[in-house]
Amino acid sequence: MTSKTVLITGANKSIGLETARQLGALGYRVWLGSRDIERGSVAAAQLRNEGYDIRVLAIDVTSDESVQAAESLVRSEDGKLNVLINNAGILGGQPTVPSQQPVDEIREVYETNVFGAIRVTQTFLPLLKAAGHANVVMVSSGLGSLGWLSDPTNQFFGVNILGYNSSKSALNAVTVSFAKELAEAGVKVNSADPGYTATDFNDHSGYRTVEQAAAGIVWLANQDSSGPTGGFYFEQSQVPW
Repeated sequence: MTSKTVLITGANKSIGLETARQLGALGYRVWLGSRDIERGSVAAAQLRNEGYDIRVLAIDVTSDESVQAAESLVRSEDGKLNVLINNAGILGGQPTVPSQQPVDEIREVYETNVFGAIRVTQTFLPLLKAAGHANVVMVSSGLGSLGWLSDPTNQFFGVNILGYNSSKSALNAVTVSFAKELAEAGVKVNSADPGYTATDFNDHSGYRTVEQAAAGIVWLANQDSSGPTGGFYFEQSQVPW
């Protein structure tokens, strides 16, 4: 059995894939989670060719059945999980003003960005506890910071996307709730803001690279038992809720 294991959801491309690469380089066995098993297999093969211990894991975070099947496979192979990174997320439709965004579209965003993270965390919790010390990282966004979004001087003040922004604010609240419950069990839970990164989300208009974005996530994922919990971080600095 390998010494360190990590599951990353939505890891077949962009920030998730780079996070898998960086943690693989640190010696983790990486469960590369992907809703599309074919795309996940291609990504996993790429990282294995670079010399990392990568296993593809079919997981649709919106499906109870899929998440439970994924947990069963990780349990049978490793029996524990040192790190869970809830990276899977969607933007929703084309950005529009809050008064015009369809409720069904907002609900779809929440199903992945919020309920998906809750579902995966709850399901994998026994494996996280079995590790003795574990880290959970919720991949949030600066657009989920109410402090930043309500500050007219902040660069994100004008980005008013109801579904996506509020889903990340809700994910931050989920982070705090899990952190409080799991502190005594040795499971640390934090949110990470990867910053405005060039990905499919923004047609690669972001000014940060995936390498930069993943570094802050990896920093939280690799904390020891003395590390923080219940916080929201951009790189290694706290972000206002």
